[in-house]
Amino acid sequence: MSGDGAERGDGAERVGASERVGIDELLERVRAGYDRVGPQEAAAAATDGALLVDIRYAALRDRDGLIPGALVVERNELEWRLDPQGSHRAAEAVSHDLPVVVICNEGYASSLAVASLRQLGLHRTTDLIGGFQAWRAAGLPVTPGAADS
Repeated sequence: MSGDGAERGDGAERVGASERVGIDELLERVRAGYDRVGPQEAAAAATDGALLVDIRYAALRDRDGLIPGALVVERNELEWRLDPQGSHRAAEAVSHDLPVVVICNEGYASSLAVASLRQLGLHRTTDLIGGFQAWRAAGLPVTPGAADS
Protein backbone atom coordinates (compact mmCIF):
# COMPACT_ATOMS: atom_id res chain seq x y z
CA MET A 1 0.00 0.00 0.00
CA SER A 2 1.39 3.38 -0.93
CA GLY A 3 0.89 6.67 0.86
CA ASP A 4 -0.33 8.47 -2.26
CA GLY A 5 -3.98 8.81 -1.29
CA ALA A 6 -5.06 5.45 -2.68
CA GLU A 7 -8.39 4.10 -1.46
CA ARG A 8 -7.88 1.91 1.60
CA GLY A 9 -11.18 0.05 1.54
CA ASP A 10 -11.99 0.91 5.17
CA GLY A 11 -13.82 4.17 4.66
CA ALA A 12 -10.69 6.28 5.03
CA GLU A 13 -8.18 7.43 2.49
CA ARG A 14 -4.58 8.04 3.33
CA VAL A 15 -3.73 11.69 2.81
CA GLY A 16 -0.12 12.21 1.78
CA ALA A 17 2.01 14.86 3.43
CA SER A 18 1.95 16.98 0.26
CA GLU A 19 -1.85 16.76 -0.07
CA ARG A 20 -3.95 19.28 1.80
CA VAL A 21 -7.66 18.79 2.37
CA GLY A 22 -10.20 20.75 4.34
CA ILE A 23 -12.39 19.14 6.98
CA ASP A 24 -15.43 19.12 4.68
CA GLU A 25 -13.55 17.14 2.04
CA LEU A 26 -12.11 14.80 4.66
CA LEU A 27 -15.59 14.13 6.05
CA GLU A 28 -16.89 13.48 2.54
CA ARG A 29 -14.08 10.99 1.87
CA VAL A 30 -14.57 9.20 5.18
CA ARG A 31 -18.34 9.00 4.85
CA ALA A 32 -18.13 7.64 1.30
CA GLY A 33 -16.79 4.38 2.72
CA TYR A 34 -19.82 3.35 4.78
CA ASP A 35 -23.57 3.85 5.19
CA ARG A 36 -24.58 6.24 7.97
CA VAL A 37 -27.83 5.73 9.86
CA GLY A 38 -30.66 7.99 10.99
CA PRO A 39 -32.16 8.02 14.48
CA GLN A 40 -34.83 5.37 13.83
CA GLU A 41 -32.28 3.08 12.16
CA ALA A 42 -29.90 3.52 15.09
CA ALA A 43 -32.65 2.66 17.57
CA ALA A 44 -33.58 -0.42 15.54
CA ALA A 45 -29.92 -1.45 15.32
CA ALA A 46 -29.63 -1.20 19.11
CA THR A 47 -32.70 -3.40 19.48
CA ASP A 48 -30.99 -5.90 17.16
CA GLY A 49 -27.82 -5.94 19.26
CA ALA A 50 -25.74 -3.05 17.96
CA LEU A 51 -23.72 -1.13 20.51
CA LEU A 52 -24.57 2.57 20.69
CA VAL A 53 -21.50 4.53 21.77
CA ASP A 54 -21.88 8.11 22.99
CA ILE A 55 -18.63 10.04 22.55
CA ARG A 56 -19.95 13.46 23.62
CA TYR A 57 -18.03 15.21 26.34
CA ALA A 58 -19.42 15.35 29.86
CA ALA A 59 -20.79 18.90 29.71
CA LEU A 60 -23.04 17.98 26.77
CA ARG A 61 -24.21 14.77 28.43
CA ASP A 62 -24.93 16.69 31.64
CA ARG A 63 -26.81 19.39 29.75
CA ASP A 64 -28.78 17.30 27.24
CA GLY A 65 -29.06 13.85 28.80
CA LEU A 66 -28.17 10.33 27.78
CA ILE A 67 -29.46 7.67 25.43
CA PRO A 68 -30.59 4.76 27.60
CA GLY A 69 -28.32 1.76 27.13
CA ALA A 70 -25.61 3.64 25.23
CA LEU A 71 -22.02 3.05 26.25
CA VAL A 72 -20.41 6.36 27.18
CA VAL A 73 -16.79 6.59 26.07
CA GLU A 74 -14.92 9.86 25.90
CA ARG A 75 -13.59 10.42 22.38
CA ASN A 76 -9.96 10.38 23.52
CA GLU A 77 -10.43 6.84 24.93
CA LEU A 78 -12.58 5.40 22.14
CA GLU A 79 -10.06 3.23 20.30
CA TRP A 80 -8.66 1.76 23.52
CA ARG A 81 -12.12 0.97 24.89
CA LEU A 82 -13.54 -0.60 21.68
CA ASP A 83 -10.52 -2.59 20.49
CA PRO A 84 -11.57 -6.21 21.16
CA GLN A 85 -7.88 -7.14 21.49
CA GLY A 86 -6.99 -4.26 23.79
CA SER A 87 -6.09 -4.55 27.44
CA HIS A 88 -8.30 -1.54 28.26
CA ARG A 89 -11.34 -2.64 26.28
CA ALA A 90 -14.87 -2.19 27.54
CA ALA A 91 -16.70 -5.39 28.43
CA GLU A 92 -19.03 -4.76 25.48
CA ALA A 93 -16.14 -4.78 22.97
CA VAL A 94 -16.32 -8.50 22.30
CA SER A 95 -15.59 -8.81 18.59
CA HIS A 96 -14.46 -7.03 15.44
CA ASP A 97 -17.86 -8.11 14.03
CA LEU A 98 -19.81 -6.14 16.63
CA PRO A 99 -22.15 -3.61 15.02
CA VAL A 100 -21.39 -0.19 16.51
CA VAL A 101 -23.17 3.15 16.07
CA VAL A 102 -21.03 6.07 17.19
CA ILE A 103 -22.92 9.13 18.42
CA CYS A 104 -21.52 12.60 18.92
CA ASN A 105 -23.49 15.80 19.38
CA GLU A 106 -24.33 16.66 15.76
CA GLY A 107 -22.81 13.90 13.61
CA TYR A 108 -19.42 15.30 12.65
CA ALA A 109 -16.84 14.04 15.16
CA SER A 110 -18.52 10.64 15.04
CA SER A 111 -17.68 10.28 11.35
CA LEU A 112 -13.99 10.75 12.06
CA ALA A 113 -14.26 8.30 14.95
CA VAL A 114 -15.80 5.72 12.61
CA ALA A 115 -12.80 6.00 10.28
CA SER A 116 -10.46 5.32 13.17
CA LEU A 117 -12.47 2.35 14.47
CA ARG A 118 -12.67 0.85 10.98
CA GLN A 119 -8.89 1.05 10.77
CA LEU A 120 -8.84 -1.12 13.91
CA GLY A 121 -10.93 -3.71 12.05
CA LEU A 122 -14.35 -2.82 13.48
CA HIS A 123 -15.85 -3.08 10.01
CA ARG A 124 -19.50 -2.86 11.11
CA THR A 125 -19.08 0.59 12.65
CA THR A 126 -21.19 3.52 11.49
CA ASP A 127 -22.44 6.78 12.94
CA LEU A 128 -25.68 8.60 13.57
CA ILE A 129 -26.55 11.33 11.07
CA GLY A 130 -27.20 14.47 13.10
CA GLY A 131 -25.86 12.88 16.28
CA PHE A 132 -27.54 13.08 19.66
CA GLN A 133 -29.47 16.18 18.61
CA ALA A 134 -31.18 14.22 15.81
CA TRP A 135 -31.94 11.36 18.23
CA ARG A 136 -33.61 13.76 20.64
CA ALA A 137 -35.46 15.64 17.86
CA ALA A 138 -36.86 12.30 16.65
CA GLY A 139 -38.49 11.86 20.06
CA LEU A 140 -36.41 8.80 20.95
CA PRO A 141 -35.76 8.05 24.64
CA VAL A 142 -33.38 10.29 26.56
CA THR A 143 -32.66 10.16 30.28
CA PRO A 144 -31.89 13.43 32.08
CA GLY A 145 -28.29 14.50 32.45
CA ALA A 146 -26.68 15.64 35.66
CA ALA A 147 -27.76 19.25 35.00
CA ASP A 148 -31.41 18.10 35.09
CA SER A 149 -31.05 16.06 38.28
